[in-house]
Amino acid sequence: MAKRDYYDVLGVSRNASKDEIKKAYRKLAMQYHPDRNPGDKSAEDKFKEAAEAYEILSHDDKKNNYDRFGHEGVRGSGFGAEGFSSVNDIFSHFSDIFGGSSIFDEFFGGNQRGRTRRRGTGTQGSDLRVNLKLTLEEIATGITKKIKIKKQVRCNDCNGTGAQAGTSLKTCPVCNGTGEIKSVSRSVFGQFVNITTCNNCGGEGQVVDSPCKTCSGDGRVNEETTLKIDVPSGVEDGNYMTMRGEGNAGKRGGQPGDIIVVFQELPHEHFIREKDDIVYNLFVSFPQAALGAEIEVPTLTGKSMLKIEQGTQPGKLLKMRGKGIRHLNYSGSGDQIVRINVAIPQKLNSKEKELLKQLSEMPNVKSSSEDEKKNFFSKFGL
Repeated sequence: MAKRDYYDVLGVSRNASKDEIKKAYRKLAMQYHPDRNPGDKSAEDKFKEAAEAYEILSHDDKKNNYDRFGHEGVRGSGFGAEGFSSVNDIFSHFSDIFGGSSIFDEFFGGNQRGRTRRRGTGTQGSDLRVNLKLTLEEIATGITKKIKIKKQVRCNDCNGTGAQAGTSLKTCPVCNGTGEIKSVSRSVFGQFVNITTCNNCGGEGQVVDSPCKTCSGDGRVNEETTLKIDVPSGVEDGNYMTMRGEGNAGKRGGQPGDIIVVFQELPHEHFIREKDDIVYNLFVSFPQAALGAEIEVPTLTGKSMLKIEQGTQPGKLLKMRGKGIRHLNYSGSGDQIVRINVAIPQKLNSKEKELLKQLSEMPNVKSSSEDEKKNFFSKFGL
């Protein structure tokens, strides 16, 4: 079943402020909260759907991706109602995002369902940026690209612990496993407790006593891997998408980073892009423009015939409907705009000049403009 628009789910406009989005979500969350609708599967599904919509629209980067790409733009974010096996998964997800202060605690107050704050372990992996070059043909219809990248992955020999096989991590002797160093300072205003990250263990609370020889105690190794990127149609140069959890592996159980894919549009031999339309400059001869013709022109999907009407003027724009770029967030495609240019020969022999002189004096050919410079034949020096 197709996903509903996130703005429609929350019942807000696309210009809604963060406060309006939050207020709309709170209303739905209270209405469909499992505690108020025990055993109601429909209410649970709507509760999940509202949570998914709020997660995307309440974060600037995710909202920006969604506004640009629709559901395609956040498909790689690792978040979606289909990923929830239970309502508790939603609680856990928001707990991770808000550092243990669940959004449901904020809305409903107290410690819901006996949830407790979970202290994070390890160091989060860093993000990776990938510049993906695309042709207009690839952008026009969308494409799946596979590229090779190098990133840090978990070391299999130590299972990511960094400790040599047969050994284990030791409690940090500096912070006694807390990952924090507390110091007390006194002043005329009273006593203050300063808390800083332990430099010895990097805040992890554990240290490697016997480092793994494969990863030198880091718990990660560099590896070349193939990345599959589903590029939606209609993306523009500079647009990007985030693939959550696909970046460098976290250190000793930390969350992985993301991959930021930035799209780069390559210049085209024939076409100039104007949003979802493409412009093509077609050069025709004077007889073709005057008499009309059918001319084969390139399009993004191959060759196509274009009819030039009799008496077509230079600069006229002809529209080839649906021959442009497929729209990003809605159905249909842009058009191919063909700009007519009349090619002027640079060299003429005496016979050609004589024929053009005779033609230039014909009543239907002679320019009616007072400005002789606008006369087509004046370009030949006739």
